[in-house]
Amino acid sequence: MPESVSGQLTMEKTPSYLVRERVPARVRAMSPSVKLVLVLRDPVTRAVSDYTQAAAKGRARRSFLHSVTDNRTGMVDRRKPLVRVGLYDEHVSRWLEHFPRSSFHFVSGERLVAQPERELASIQRFLGLRPPWVGARHLVFNSTKGFPCLLREPGATPHCLDPSKGRRHPKVDPVLEKRLREFYAPHNRRLYRIIGRDLEWPP
Repeated sequence: MPESVSGQLTMEKTPSYLVRERVPARVRAMSPSVKLVLVLRDPVTRAVSDYTQAAAKGRARRSFLHSVTDNRTGMVDRRKPLVRVGLYDEHVSRWLEHFPRSSFHFVSGERLVAQPERELASIQRFLGLRPPWVGARHLVFNSTKGFPCLLREPGATPHCLDPSKGRRHPKVDPVLEKRLREFYAPHNRRLYRIIGRDLEWPP
């Protein structure tokens, strides 16, 4: 990670840090004053998205059904990687063992797409950027992908998410989706209590 000079912020993004058990202690050892921004997405949608990414890269060896359920019982299996990632309450609790609540800013992944200006303003306030550097004039919506893109300056070429983002998701069997939502519901409620924010995911 590059060094930051006075008046400069350095950012690093690695989604898997959230779920790896040894990472919080290592990050604290590196920088106990680090600020942590967590973008959290509906765990059911995220599981489907992760599966879609894996399938596009030829890494999905099983169907989505068998990637999230126990082969014998048909019940949601928390041991499966696609399921385990969405246990946000457990992952966030582990991070809170190493950092105070004030070190975290929690972002709704859905609102970041639907209301990017509002969410980005909140992130920038958390990072101490006043006035916000990135606003409505730096945003343009990519209707093909369904995501906002960033403009370094008005009239510039938009910087959009890489081609792996915005892929069409496969339809999930309604019975399986119901099982997943019932499985995640208590974890989501606990997460809301921990972070002090209702992310309004479907029950």
